[in-house]
Amino acid sequence: MNYPVIKSKSKRPYQICKCCVMDTSDEDIVFDSNGVCMRCNEYKERIEPEWNHGKGHEKELEELLSAIKKSGKDKKYDCILGLSGGLDSTYMLHLAVKEWGLRPFVFHIDAGWNLPVAEENIRKVTEKLGVKLHIEHMNWDEMREMQLAWFRTGLEMLDAPQDHAFISLIDKYSQKLGVKYILNGYNVCTEVVADPASWEKGSGPTGDGTYIRDVVDKYCNIPIKNYTYTNGIRHKFIIPYVKGVKTIKPLNLVEFTKESMIKTLSEEYEYIPYGQKHFEDLITKFLEGWWQPTRFGHDIRRAQLSSLVVTGQMSRDEALKILEQPPLSEEESQELFKEVCSKLGILEEELKKYHEMPECTDKFKSQEKIYKFGIKVYEKIGLEKRVRK
Repeated sequence: MNYPVIKSKSKRPYQICKCCVMDTSDEDIVFDSNGVCMRCNEYKERIEPEWNHGKGHEKELEELLSAIKKSGKDKKYDCILGLSGGLDSTYMLHLAVKEWGLRPFVFHIDAGWNLPVAEENIRKVTEKLGVKLHIEHMNWDEMREMQLAWFRTGLEMLDAPQDHAFISLIDKYSQKLGVKYILNGYNVCTEVVADPASWEKGSGPTGDGTYIRDVVDKYCNIPIKNYTYTNGIRHKFIIPYVKGVKTIKPLNLVEFTKESMIKTLSEEYEYIPYGQKHFEDLITKFLEGWWQPTRFGHDIRRAQLSSLVVTGQMSRDEALKILEQPPLSEEESQELFKEVCSKLGILEEELKKYHEMPECTDKFKSQEKIYKFGIKVYEKIGLEKRVRK
């Protein structure tokens, strides 16, 4: 299984940003006359001045926490927090309970792909904080078939079944519990540079049930009856503006770094870091660590490391040094390949066929225009603090 790591499939002459490590593996990247990409310029102009590395938001945070607690008075929970076991959501849980005194409804989705280290991290943190963990076990037969369906499409972004389930269950719980605040772990500090849109060609928005259903209808070989769907109108407009449920990103109101998060969680809970963002999950580790780099020539670390570079947590040279080595060793890649095949109940030859098939040319229904419009509106009013080029 000695597939080489493809550096880029771009037809443009190779170029890399002089400030971060984004390059022409993103077909749509634009550089200014100094060789700096549009992401770095947008971060400096639109995001950094207001964010200010988490400094100066004490009053805003205090007012927000007061509003959350007031809204949850006489209720069992005052907010909802989805816990993946990853660094950001775990650190947010630590702050929410230990530092802020909130009473979150903490839920975790078990889609069948959890790695043991993630489950142990979740157990240690929730037990020490004394919070009840609500686990939503997805129907494995359906999740297996949906994952295979996405492989069959030839698309690049294959995490959609899990990602959409997370969003739809947040919507479901917000209505069921009557809670008015959802804590979202997104933060400028580690995630300001989003994956390029050109890497998601053909895919619909993750939260778009129209897109998810269309893929299911076209590529699933069994009926999907137990899966929960949502859609852009419900998630982005009805729930926040009609139902009054606010999704907030409190990590942007406090000062921290990736290293300080790891240090705090390791010392407080014996939390074990995963080595790379999203590596707490078997299928995501496989897709981001091997599948995307070798099939499409896209290394997701470029966006992750660029976030750390532009926010001053890592030098560009340090990031480039990390990128000299593939995300996973050949030995670990082969082991993951076999594990994924075994989990999906398919022969290795079948997964190799998906790896070698032409890229997707199918067109799927979606509400992409609604999502793009929503993002533009959020940018205008200052709610969107991510570079989504």
